[in-house]
Amino acid sequence: MANTKLNKALNEQIKHELDSSYLYLSMASYCETINLDGFASWMKNQSIEEYEHAMKFYNFLHERGAEVELLPIDKPPKSFGSTLELFEKALENEQKVTKLIHKLYEAALEENDYPAQVMLHWFIEEQVEEEDMVRTIIEKLKMVGTQGAAILMMDRELAKRGE
Repeated sequence: MANTKLNKALNEQIKHELDSSYLYLSMASYCETINLDGFASWMKNQSIEEYEHAMKFYNFLHERGAEVELLPIDKPPKSFGSTLELFEKALENEQKVTKLIHKLYEAALEENDYPAQVMLHWFIEEQVEEEDMVRTIIEKLKMVGTQGAAILMMDRELAKRGE
């Protein structure tokens, strides 16, 4: 695989996926700090998933004989406000990643890179699921509020992810 604009963008996407993983890990730590272990568990699972996404890009580049260049990841915030604000930040992050995936797909189209297009289809579908999942949690948080017994019920519900 020649050193192309797409290769550079795929390497940058590894960074973005690792940034997301690190952000979710920081969110998990915040949730543990405020004693919402179910929320923390959900965020840890999300962090692992984002790391796996980074590895999909990493493996794809190596399978095609391209060079992987690991770029520095950003320091995430350590405090996120209410659980609603936390998930609004998560949705903002997922929407950012969606836009980046779409730009990658456009670059794959421009370069007539069919294997990249096929690989990126998986990510396009994945991002629809990711945004929907976070939006659903936001809507539930808006219904139950961010304090009291209902938030503890949501904490138990979110702890079930990955069981």
